[in-house]
Amino acid sequence: MTGRLPPAKNTGKESPAPVSRYLVKSFGCQMNVYDSERMGDLLAEAGHVPAAGTDDADIVVLNTCHIRERATEKLFSDIGRLRQPRGAGDLRAPRAGGKRPVIVVAGCVAQAEGEEIAARAPDVDVIVGPLAYHRLPALIDAAKSGRAVDIDMPAVPKFAALPARRHQGASAFLTIQEGCDKFCTFCVVPYTRGAETSRPLADLVAEAEALVAAGAVEITLIGQNVNAWAHGGTGFADLLHRIAAVPGLKRLRYTTSHPRDMTDDLLAAHRDLAELMPYLHLPVQSGSPRLLKAMNRAHSRDSYLATLAKARAFRPDIALSGDFIVGFPGETDAEFADTLSLVREVGYAQAFSFKYSPRPGTPAATMPDQVPEAVKDERLAMLQAAITEGALAFNRASVGRTCEILLERPGRKPGQLIGKTPWLQSAIVNVEGARIGDLIPVTITAAGPNSVEAIPLARTRAAA
Repeated sequence: MTGRLPPAKNTGKESPAPVSRYLVKSFGCQMNVYDSERMGDLLAEAGHVPAAGTDDADIVVLNTCHIRERATEKLFSDIGRLRQPRGAGDLRAPRAGGKRPVIVVAGCVAQAEGEEIAARAPDVDVIVGPLAYHRLPALIDAAKSGRAVDIDMPAVPKFAALPARRHQGASAFLTIQEGCDKFCTFCVVPYTRGAETSRPLADLVAEAEALVAAGAVEITLIGQNVNAWAHGGTGFADLLHRIAAVPGLKRLRYTTSHPRDMTDDLLAAHRDLAELMPYLHLPVQSGSPRLLKAMNRAHSRDSYLATLAKARAFRPDIALSGDFIVGFPGETDAEFADTLSLVREVGYAQAFSFKYSPRPGTPAATMPDQVPEAVKDERLAMLQAAITEGALAFNRASVGRTCEILLERPGRKPGQLIGKTPWLQSAIVNVEGARIGDLIPVTITAAGPNSVEAIPLARTRAAA
């Protein structure tokens, strides 16, 4: 796609006024969270300041995700709300020079469906794809003269053009790789994010060091195929060792991995690196051998299970997570039963499940034997019940363990804090004098399907 869409129609509205306050609204995956943060960095460097909310934002960036169901319709719903003019006597904070914000549509939906957005939403001022958002301030400036569009896929990665990170907080994402060469038949990512591209090792180490210097104690390395990262003869396992050695870094994670790229040295890193958390998210999508071939997953049920067995051999306490699709075209009751049996055999600590929904331009969208929505709904409910059962069993098996949790946010009740265990469980704890971002030792005392309860280790020892 070239990025040359028809200009916006003259709707009688004034050109976007000078702006000062921005809001970036993120949808979907961790990659979008990272990209949204970086778009905020770009806007801040250009002289804009964060808005308190949508109501007083002069620029609203909708950073879209094409993986989720009905993504396009949700986008148009948001655009409709944003373009509503303010009436007389509106007490909300005034915007700089206009009654509505500059509307930016970014991300994978912008990349895949830019023409539809241009046709259906004349009030959208900027359309920018996930590989071109480093030009966002210039596009907003250009939009003063009419809609600005950039959905090119440049050969040179965008990362070199991005400003220094402004991230603050104990936990941070770090994109190391972008794009996908796997071409699963259900997935639009190769068409919206392009081919697999890995960032240079030195750049990643430098960014990790900057994040730690700004207060991060946990870094999650992210990419569409994060374990496919390779640069200058260095592989992903070597990168983990280099990032883990950054002084001051306490925890290291990565997502999302592909089974095809799970090497023995990567699995061994879970044994050898104290900083690498005992958690592996490894999507499988289906338990049916035939459907895995139809999905072009490049792994079999047996090879997937063998990889998980190796992971547990290297790190016996590792928590396993996965992704599943129900209702893929042609899925029979027996093939769905294969997925249920896989879930029960593995015993996932958590997993994510979705109904198949066609993505324009993907092979699966035109496959015969599309599964009825009612059947998808029934299967999804059954699968989620099995996943919940496994998560509860894993959490109950954690009762009595001692570990450190990273405190992330307040709980619902006064005095409660919610932290994250090494196994990515949400842990609810009451502890005096602790702050968000602290790592504190606890004992897990109770478990539910979605979280565990814990008490500070000092209280555990006192009770003993």
